[in-house]
Amino acid sequence: MQVVDNLVALRTRVKNWRQHNEIVAFVPTMGNLHDGHLSLVQKAHELADRIVVSIFVNPLQFNDKNDLTAYPRTLTDDIKLLSELDCDLVFTPSDEVMYPEGMDKQTSIHVPGMEDKLCGLGRPGHFDGVATVVTKLFNMVQPDIAVFGEKDYQQLMLIKKLVQDLNLAVDIVGAPTRRDETGLALSSRNNLLTEKQRVQAPLLHEQILLLKTSIENGIDDLDVAISDAQDQLKQAGFEPEYLDVRRESDLALAQLGQDTALRILVAARLGNVRLIDNIACNLA
Repeated sequence: MQVVDNLVALRTRVKNWRQHNEIVAFVPTMGNLHDGHLSLVQKAHELADRIVVSIFVNPLQFNDKNDLTAYPRTLTDDIKLLSELDCDLVFTPSDEVMYPEGMDKQTSIHVPGMEDKLCGLGRPGHFDGVATVVTKLFNMVQPDIAVFGEKDYQQLMLIKKLVQDLNLAVDIVGAPTRRDETGLALSSRNNLLTEKQRVQAPLLHEQILLLKTSIENGIDDLDVAISDAQDQLKQAGFEPEYLDVRRESDLALAQLGQDTALRILVAARLGNVRLIDNIACNLA
């Protein structure tokens, strides 16, 4: 496995693979890797001959500087984990490599229709930062395939729209959310939970599972069902940011009786820790 931090070395290696007609898959990360990230690498192995993983904590997608400062940097451990998974190349660029003219002068990519709903409402500028860094990384790595987790479902939809709108030659693959034995979606933020909060946290997934069952069994009033689920979360110690049912294909508001492929999405704070989750709900 090769670890590179500059564009010349990255492109030289990828060019060599392409000369041998090898398929390249890419997994972008911000490091602090856990089994959820590693499952994306395993998925990439199923689809390609060569695997590139990037580790870059992207300042552009943090609207809170304290969050950026607090984000765990575990590069040595991350590289060890990736080497055990037979990753071919790890790209670890600095801020200066990614934004040589500075972030204030960086061209920004805006994907319309994402900032006014769900995670976009409470995190102004976040999705522009994601779209910008992913576009740059795609241009740097030039992958055939890129793998993203379904846990960040809104981000996955944003990347798919970005690739479609800009005619980028990358196949976007969504990988299922990895969970621990309690059902809690794996996340770097889980490490910030207290022992008591670790016991409470799985209730987030349990509530959206209950809502899914109610919808699939047929309910008269979706708004009431959502409100009841939010009340249950509040009683369990959560501060819900949103809990919503959307059309799976584009995250438009779901219309029961018309839409059959739905996605239930939730974000809530448990103490100072923001947790997100989502599940599919199929009425076909």
